Formats: sequence, structure tokens, C-alpha cells
Amino acid sequence: MNRAVQWRRWSGSLLSSLRHYRRTAVIALVIALGLGAAACSGGGNGSSSATTTTARPGPQPTLGRTGAFPAGIGFGRVKPAEISLGGDPTGTLSRITWHSWGGSQATGTGTSTYVGPGQTVAQGASETATVVAFDLGPCKGSPAYQQVTWYFPQHGQTPADNGGTPVNACTGP
Repeated sequence: MNRAVQWRRWSGSLLSSLRHYRRTAVIALVIALGLGAAACSGGGNGSSSATTTTARPGPQPTLGRTGAFPAGIGFGRVKPAEISLGGDPTGTLSRITWHSWGGSQATGTGTSTYVGPGQTVAQGASETATVVAFDLGPCKGSPAYQQVTWYFPQHGQTPADNGGTPVNACTGP
């Protein structure tokens, strides 16, 4: 038999084997992922150290209600990417990444204007701020975080400081 024919038979056999192994590997991967998901869902005997978060039944809470601030942004929305009270730049928080949402309080980080002691708003600088939405309850009959605040921990601020004065996300000013 000539070498070209032998090569074609051998390479065809090899490709066939590779297809079989690839299919087997994909099936094994799907099974492993399924078993891993089942183990993480709490279906085991309770000895797993993994924790899971169960979604709240029903609608997700919003941040207050739409219209709470006449020129506001983000109110009445679930996990808004931007919150604005509609005034000067210190009342706007943008590029928000929520780290939690749906529990008794929601926390995240975003960018806002920090105005240091003795500075004017014009002297403020864009910095990372921590946002906390809390006081989960009904707002016009729908579940919502009724209070929201943001502050600059890198400047020693806490939610209780003047820089973190909460605003009522349901009733507005």
C-alpha cells in the first residue's frame, strides 16, 4: 500500500478518535458542572461549607420611587447605575457597582464629587464613594429602599457623618 493511502487511513482514524474523545470530554464537563451546581444549591447533606444566596420571592426592591426628586435620576429603579438628586455635582453618584441588593440594605461603590473641608463645590474632585440604600419597606405600595446615602471612607467618613446624610428616596426633599 502506498504511503499516501496509509496516511489518509491513519489520519482519518485519528480524527475520528479525536471527535469521540472531544464529545466524551464535553459530556463529562456538562455532567461535572451539573453536579457542581447541584452541590452548591443546598441539595446535599448540609455538610458543604459553600453558602448560597436565595433570591427574594416577588419583585426586587427599587431605590425609592420615580418622581421623589423632580430632576432626579435612578429613583424607582432596581440597582440604578446612577443616582442624582438633580442639583449640584455632590448630589450625583455615577458608575455604580452594586455589591449587594435585595437584603435589609444594599451596598455598592460609585463615583461622586468630594468636597473637602473649607473647599467650594467648584474645588471638589471626582472620587470613589460608598453607597448604602436601607430602610427596606413599602414605598407607594411597592418594596423599596426608602433611604439612601453615600460617603467617602478614604477621607474618614462613615454613613453617620454629615457627608453621608441620608435622603428619603420615597418622598424626596
